[in-house]
Amino acid sequence: MSNPSSRSDVVEKARDYYNSTDADNFYFRVWGGEDIHVGTYKDDHEDIAPASQRTVEKMVEHLGNLPEGAKILDIGAGYGGSARYLARKHGYNVTALNLSEVENERDRAMNKEQGLDHLIDVVDGDFENLPFEDAAFDAVWCQDSILHSGDRKKVFAEVDRVLRPGGPFVFTDILQRADADKEALQPVYDRIHLPNLGSVEAYDEYAGDLNWEKVCFEEMSEQLQRHYQKVHDVLEGRYDELREFISTDYLDRMKLGLQHWVKAGREGNLSWGILHYRKR
Repeated sequence: MSNPSSRSDVVEKARDYYNSTDADNFYFRVWGGEDIHVGTYKDDHEDIAPASQRTVEKMVEHLGNLPEGAKILDIGAGYGGSARYLARKHGYNVTALNLSEVENERDRAMNKEQGLDHLIDVVDGDFENLPFEDAAFDAVWCQDSILHSGDRKKVFAEVDRVLRPGGPFVFTDILQRADADKEALQPVYDRIHLPNLGSVEAYDEYAGDLNWEKVCFEEMSEQLQRHYQKVHDVLEGRYDELREFISTDYLDRMKLGLQHWVKAGREGNLSWGILHYRKR
């Protein structure tokens, strides 16, 4: 079991951000309070919440025929919407690990309100130092979180440690393409306070070093810019309302940051989709 006290500066910076009142109010109010992940949209007019749930539904297909009661670890669980879906629809026992104590308190409250707290355990922690025993889970799940790690190879190693042989690792992440214009991506790097993003090639290398099987990469890159454009438009449309709860400085910086993500996606420097590996 890894030592949870050895958090990196990058992890602590992300924790402080997501614990902030501005960030909590923004993600909770704009994303509908269930999660803060990229949605899969039918069209440009669809709301964020149903599109976000569609991503979860697509990811579930990659879990295979896990039995009711299977133990799933969700790393970077946010407000726990995915964990509640997995518990409610499939009867899985889900451990929702997340570094933001503020988000986790909301998560625990919603689990209790929805009568799912007996199936979901919310754990304060980070995915570079998973506070679990070896081979403790039947599957590991993650949505758009690994990009925030300063040591993504360590995240893969930790997943390998806690995952049982034969178990799937199913996740989405915002990725830079192999031929990406690094200079054009600098505003994105600045936003996450890291020198780069992960890539399919890097993740395949980490998986190969662990002797994992790569099942597939279901690429849906067009959804990335569609999602961030949608969030941007919602922010603009609700700007005056949101100012009652969120500082104008945060809202203005968020608008600019969202535009950077959209631009990078449209210029072909980013990709996004569902990655599925299996531990041998």
